[in-house]
Amino acid sequence: MTSSEASAGKGRGRRIILWRHGQTAWNVERRFQGTTDVELTETGVAQARRAARLLVALKPDAIVASDLKRAANTAAELAALTDLDVTHDEALRETYAGAWQGLTHEEIIARYDAEYTAWKRGEPVRRGGGELETEVADRAAPVVLRHAEKLPQDGTLVVVSHGGTIRTTIGRLLALDSHNWESLGGLSNCCWSVLGEGARGWRLLEHNAGTLPEPVLGDDD
Repeated sequence: MTSSEASAGKGRGRRIILWRHGQTAWNVERRFQGTTDVELTETGVAQARRAARLLVALKPDAIVASDLKRAANTAAELAALTDLDVTHDEALRETYAGAWQGLTHEEIIARYDAEYTAWKRGEPVRRGGGELETEVADRAAPVVLRHAEKLPQDGTLVVVSHGGTIRTTIGRLLALDSHNWESLGGLSNCCWSVLGEGARGWRLLEHNAGTLPEPVLGDDD
């Protein structure tokens, strides 16, 4: 094996599990949460506990989470089963969406239809005067990669975050054009996606995994 081949293969087998937080009341009401710090519902806590029992079987080596309560409390359920410490990072927060935050899906369409339609077409839009999707990826993806670099060979990192942030991070790590990030479907509460590292970089191995399909409630669309 040449030195270049050895370098290309370095770290192969590492996995990143991007896990969306459990249900909140605003998810059920289809309100855009963004950076608003909304608590888990009782159902959300139960979802986190159930998912944690599944994820522990994947033998995670590290856990990093958004510092918003819904993600931090979801991460805590896995930490309790693994005895791992959780590293909290505000760079993993959901997209800041300014005036959209707290509005229902229907209210956003009624008040900001042109902005919403442009975003759905894949145009760079500061929803509610907030962040661009590329700016979310700019802050979140480097955090994920930094923690992934610390993994041992065949190690597993669990990232507990939010629907929109996870989608943009996956898009960035897969080197997809930002116009196409919307083609990655949303994650149901407490479901996850798995990226695996190969010789050519990160690959999407699973998406919206964790249970039988359930409706996606309160994702960033």
